[in-house]
Amino acid sequence: MGGGDVAGGLDGQGGGEPGSTSAPVPSGLPDGAFVAKFVVAVDGPAGSGKSSVSRAAARALGFGYQDTGAAYRALAWHALQQQVDLDDAAAVLASWDTFDYDIGTDPDDYFVRVNGTDVTDAIRTPEVTAAVAHIAKLPEVRQRLVQLFRQVMRRTDAQGIITEGRDITTVVAPDAEVRILLTADESVRMARRSAEVTTQSAAETSAALARRDAADAKVVDFMNAADGVTTLDSTDLDFDQTVQAVVELARSTATN
Repeated sequence: MGGGDVAGGLDGQGGGEPGSTSAPVPSGLPDGAFVAKFVVAVDGPAGSGKSSVSRAAARALGFGYQDTGAAYRALAWHALQQQVDLDDAAAVLASWDTFDYDIGTDPDDYFVRVNGTDVTDAIRTPEVTAAVAHIAKLPEVRQRLVQLFRQVMRRTDAQGIITEGRDITTVVAPDAEVRILLTADESVRMARRSAEVTTQSAAETSAALARRDAADAKVVDFMNAADGVTTLDSTDLDFDQTVQAVVELARSTATN
């Protein structure tokens, strides 16, 4: 079963997209209740390959795929478009009221939209990357986005979903069936990120990655595996080998 996008109102009642900030949050469910979905939670530092590996593994498993970092980036893009002072926490929070976010969870039909505008590529610019740290450090923003991420997991059309980002194994999906910390040596992560970003020099990309890690480390521990989390070090693995390792972890857990 392939992962579907998150279109359609809850229980056919409308009220916004289930993967959108305009959708109502289901009531009466405890934190982390994923309603019979098989969840693979993937954490890790920048440049570890979380997004590309998770998306490919989701495709191989027939699962949905959720890039939680896209929501932080999308909100940062929205704040920049609204000319919000990123150092003004109250102003950033106020921008949430006009932030209508929608994400596709089909690994073969991935998109990110804000207020109906496709921002899939726009949220990957260096300007947005620099602004993300201002967004991610706000506890209120993180709390709201955690609820959004859980809602997307509940509503995917697929039998399971791989959700990746920061603090996924400990905060967003602590009861996921499979929890993975995907990491690699810093030099390898910087080289991979430099290959992805063509609008900056290698030095600029490495500096941006280091700043992002340092900022995020103030609010979440993404370098050390929590109890019950499997560490997958991809330093000496190629892309296909890393994807296969994630797929095998999911399959072995599903059959046990």
